Amino acid sequence: MFTRAVRVIIVNVVVFCVLAELAGLVIHYAQTGELFYLHRPSYPLIPETAQGEITGDRLNPYFGPSHKAGLPFDFPAELRETNAPTASQTKPLATNNFGFDSPYQFPIVKGNREFIVGLFGGSVGVFFCLAGADRLVEDLKQHEFFRDRTIVPLCMAHEGYKQPQQLLVLTYFLSIGQTFDLVINIDGFNEVALSPLNNAQGLDISMPSVSHLLPLINLIDQGTLTPEKLQSLASINQYKERLNQVTEILQRNRLASIGVLLGSYRAMLARRYGEESRHFATLQSLRSDRSLVSAIPPTEQRTGATLYTDIARNWAQASLLMRDMLAARGTPYVHVLQPNQYSMSRTFTPEEAKVALNASSPYKPGVEQGYPALLAEAASRGMTRQSGFLDATQILDKEPGPVYVDNCCHYTSVGYRLLADAIASAVMSLDGPWAHAR
Repeated sequence: MFTRAVRVIIVNVVVFCVLAELAGLVIHYAQTGELFYLHRPSYPLIPETAQGEITGDRLNPYFGPSHKAGLPFDFPAELRETNAPTASQTKPLATNNFGFDSPYQFPIVKGNREFIVGLFGGSVGVFFCLAGADRLVEDLKQHEFFRDRTIVPLCMAHEGYKQPQQLLVLTYFLSIGQTFDLVINIDGFNEVALSPLNNAQGLDISMPSVSHLLPLINLIDQGTLTPEKLQSLASINQYKERLNQVTEILQRNRLASIGVLLGSYRAMLARRYGEESRHFATLQSLRSDRSLVSAIPPTEQRTGATLYTDIARNWAQASLLMRDMLAARGTPYVHVLQPNQYSMSRTFTPEEAKVALNASSPYKPGVEQGYPALLAEAASRGMTRQSGFLDATQILDKEPGPVYVDNCCHYTSVGYRLLADAIASAVMSLDGPWAHAR
């Protein structure tokens, strides 16, 4: 009797495991259109947590928040090409000696037939380095001037950067001898989306993003931490540790059933981690006159339209200074106002709208009020396509497929290719050395 009962239990367990595995295969195929065993999902570790650090960010004395040098990062899965990945999409990536997401150490010495392209901006600029730079190179190579040259894109963009950070980065690298043949600056969103958050939390709009700067100040000067911020910081660290624990299991896993179950749990943890990180960024810090890090309070009171007028003025002035410095060296400059879902005439499908649009997004009001101010300021300053300014806000409107991967500002690989095509067209319309090539 006992032996029979054991056999029944074993059979039931085996049947359950088989059915669970089949269910996992079906669910995974329904979600991805791929067979789990041939296309197992890739789950990256949070590198700083894996290395026992609270954060992988550093406070650069010139640029503001930056990354630790040598910090590994994965090419975002949603931006990988499924058929023929490029070299930049397959090789391991890590931040360079200055903490930028670049395979090159700075400054780079230019070779005889090399053409150095500096890429500046925020996180859209970073992802453009990864998902759009290769397309830009292909587009430029269609012109005779570039065919026998090696185009070298240097990624000097960083998440959260907004003017005058791009200006400061450019000035610094010019001062230490970095040469450029072309500079492309992709910005606009961070200026109007993050500067109002600075204003609301008592930092001047010209300061680095409060969401990126204050967490570092809190770690450097813990006297600025309120009990609520301390509790939130602890929760963030716990979520990061759990995410890495689950990720390590998933990296070793070979079963579809476990992959689907733990993958869903990991997605839930990632969502809560993101929510807590955003919550932390909204919490006020204590002001300390003895803090070793000085974050300048607002230089004047700004409300309503005045806020966005000043943001647009600072944005345009910084860009024109970049242009003037480069013009003195004979270097063409292209300034790109990046597309954003909250300032366009695109018709979204219901499926893309679920991903791309969020009525309660903290960035939506800034874009809706700020983009018109940016365009008005650009027009008043004579910033036109002929002078190197590219209004790219409408270039994604007619693409039938999805072009956004989140409800903030980032694009699909198709979106970055379209952006690269538009930038290449803007470059070729300038009076650069290519205009005189035969």
